[in-house]
Amino acid sequence: MSLEIDIDTLLKESAQAAADYDAAESGQEELESNQQDLQDRKALRRVAGLSTELQDISDAEYRQLRLEKVVLVGVWTSGTALDAENSLKELAALAETAGSEVLEGLIQRRDKADPATYIGSGKVTELRQAVVATGADTVVCDGELSPAQLRNLEKEVKVKVIDRTALILDIFAQHAKSKEGKAQVELAQMTYLLPRLRGWGDSLSRQAGGIGGRGPGETKIETDRRRINDKMAKLRDDIKEMQVARDTKRSERRKHAVPSVAIAGYTNAGKSSLMNRLTNAGVLVENALFATLDPTTRKTTTHDGRIYTLSDTVGFVRHLPHQIVEAFKSTLEEVADADVIVHVVDGSHPDPQEQIRAVREVINEVGGGDITEIIAINKADIASPEVIMQLLREESNAFAFSARTGFGVETLLAAIESSLPRPRIEVTVVIPYTRGDLVSAIHQRGEILSEEYLPEGTALHAMVDGAIAQQLNELNSQA
Repeated sequence: MSLEIDIDTLLKESAQAAADYDAAESGQEELESNQQDLQDRKALRRVAGLSTELQDISDAEYRQLRLEKVVLVGVWTSGTALDAENSLKELAALAETAGSEVLEGLIQRRDKADPATYIGSGKVTELRQAVVATGADTVVCDGELSPAQLRNLEKEVKVKVIDRTALILDIFAQHAKSKEGKAQVELAQMTYLLPRLRGWGDSLSRQAGGIGGRGPGETKIETDRRRINDKMAKLRDDIKEMQVARDTKRSERRKHAVPSVAIAGYTNAGKSSLMNRLTNAGVLVENALFATLDPTTRKTTTHDGRIYTLSDTVGFVRHLPHQIVEAFKSTLEEVADADVIVHVVDGSHPDPQEQIRAVREVINEVGGGDITEIIAINKADIASPEVIMQLLREESNAFAFSARTGFGVETLLAAIESSLPRPRIEVTVVIPYTRGDLVSAIHQRGEILSEEYLPEGTALHAMVDGAIAQQLNELNSQA
């Protein structure tokens, strides 16, 4: 008998040890997965002299969008010279994030972009010379080009030309991981591509003719457009189906009156780092633009025990393509439906005020302009103290912190908790000990003013939401 007891004990201990090991491994696997993501993104590098790209630029839109050695060009139409330089520096960061090597940047001062070639016929010649001198194979324009501008500019400079919108879409395509994210990116890319389809030679010939096929027929480019429209319709249906799950989770939170906080802000401002600091969510963190696209929502609690959710959202950027805003509308609704928006700002950026303006523009576009906003100025450990103080003076509800060192995080967290909507219904009730679930719900979602344990149950004086107040009324009616 003692031998059997010893064996049973050993089996239980072994099972417990295996369970503990699996739990530890799952946490380690999540961290390793994020590290693997970083390694995968940095795994591909350009090997000089091995390009087999077609020299005929007429096949440009059928080739894979793969940036290599690039020259940047921008048109400065308004603002200061510093604004124009900051915009081009951001374009360089976008190009590097997409995996390219930036060789040179050019800015032209004009009242408005040239309708034919974006930069004017004279500057096109200079741009062509810069491309030849540097050996670049791609030109990136700091703006959204019309199909005619794109075609004319490629014809003149003899290399591939893309605009800011195509560059951002390419980064999104690289970084999308979830099924919904990939579908959203594909829809945005097709919306951008559709008006820019072009055809040459056989592409303009009829697909049917002769005996049995007389009539106008259909050109290849028309066939391509029709197929893209069909694919876009299917993607919209798929995204709508996937949105149901997100809406269900959101409605459950609203049903139980769980407050929600959305972390929004400019790309690479430190949203994911703040999310990890507050919730240990294990979100991928990388010093790159649009490192994370898929929103992450985590449940957390205030210091007094109330439950609320924190959501990390997709980053914004100036002139965020409208195709992205439209395709990611279901994701951006996390911002529009939040009770509090934590607007993360990069305090070390050359122009943080412009970042704030660009983010607020998108927040207003998705319907979140009236939501309580907290300005969280990140990177206080490396930012200029003068810039930090200026932002704190200009923004009424602003706090400086550093996600890397932890400085100011507790103060920011207290500001978030104080901004959460508070329960408004005051109740004084005695809850039987058999309804411990109700007491627990009041602790999690309400605000306890006093608590006393009586022989007949738990006496509570608390502030609660409407859902709990209704449950308490039903409990009293049953009694």
